[in-house]
Amino acid sequence: MKKINFTMKKHYELHSFIFSFFIQLSTIFLMIILIPSFAFSQNDLLNKQPEFGLKIRAGGRYDNVRMCVASPAGSKGGPAADVSFFTEFGISDNAALHIDIPIFRPILFGVSFDMLQFEPSATLKFHKTLSANMDYISGPILGISFHYGPDYKSESSGIYRTNSFFAIGPIVGGYFGIKFKRPEKSFNFELGISPYLIPLFSINDPLNHKGIVAGGLLDASFSFNN
Repeated sequence: MKKINFTMKKHYELHSFIFSFFIQLSTIFLMIILIPSFAFSQNDLLNKQPEFGLKIRAGGRYDNVRMCVASPAGSKGGPAADVSFFTEFGISDNAALHIDIPIFRPILFGVSFDMLQFEPSATLKFHKTLSANMDYISGPILGISFHYGPDYKSESSGIYRTNSFFAIGPIVGGYFGIKFKRPEKSFNFELGISPYLIPLFSINDPLNHKGIVAGGLLDASFSFNN
């Protein structure tokens, strides 16, 4: 039975890594194709009012550092989800800066698991107009990941929960999506994918935890019209 569980766990970790890696390669490929043409798109973003909204995110990740509350102890990774607030404002005619502040995971982990995972980020979004109501969007993501909690070998509670530690690392990723502009409605809608990498390094940790997180998220964003 132990051998079967070990084999299933290894298959699960492999599938998580392959899924995340596939999303990253697909998105980077699309960005390489589309970004050169964005320079010729004129959206007049600089003169638009800043946008505010809510983003729902779901996906998966390979993670050989942190405990995943949705996976068995010893699993390197698992599903990932969050809800965040964001603001976005134009910095040129065809580019905007998107600031994302997660709220769901930091609150849930703090209240239920005595942990912290907080990953704010900024995305430089390049827009290309497809029609009056639709844009292609792509660009790089930079952020920072803060962690406090056990490593991936730990149970979420009980005597087999290991010691918590602090870790920090940069978030480097990309974004590709489609924005559906709905001026006659109360909000615009945007659907995209965000592959990312996070090298993590522990702080003041006797065990010196360090490793890599590789993941991908499907993003559904709702920006409210003024």
